[in-house]
Amino acid sequence: MTMKITAGWERRCAALWAAFDDLDAAEFRSRMRTLTGELPQGHAVAAFELASACDATDLGEQAVPLYRQALDGGLDGDRRRQAVIQLASTLRALGRPQAGADLLLAERGKTSDHLDDAVTAFLALTFVDLGREREAAALALGALSRHLPSYGRSLAHYAAAMADPTPDS
Repeated sequence: MTMKITAGWERRCAALWAAFDDLDAAEFRSRMRTLTGELPQGHAVAAFELASACDATDLGEQAVPLYRQALDGGLDGDRRRQAVIQLASTLRALGRPQAGADLLLAERGKTSDHLDDAVTAFLALTFVDLGREREAAALALGALSRHLPSYGRSLAHYAAAMADPTPDS
């Protein structure tokens, strides 16, 4: 479902998230339900924001179907990519790291933007849970290498070698 969300609604949503630490979990979720209730039933952004609110207040099981509803409903832009990252993280936390890894691996091939390192970081976490610690370290170091003022090239080389430990033949 598509409906342009107003700048005013976005500001109120951002303000609610900014007040997160000042509200108890139930009050935060209640306010988010009220805010998202202003959007048409089935709106992808409403589902995403509700999922995020559940997730942030330790209701991951309730968040999962809402994330899926948001993604299936045509969520786009930053929120779409955030939903994939958050869904994968929640699945990992709920003991389903392979499902999270599958989402993140697919996401890495779809697009590239300012959330690339977040995708990589959460993929590294899922790899740790899957017993793939060496690959997790290689991913994390490779992502870090792009942000170092010095030694980035060397670190990227070492991370790549760590990811593929077979010597060149």
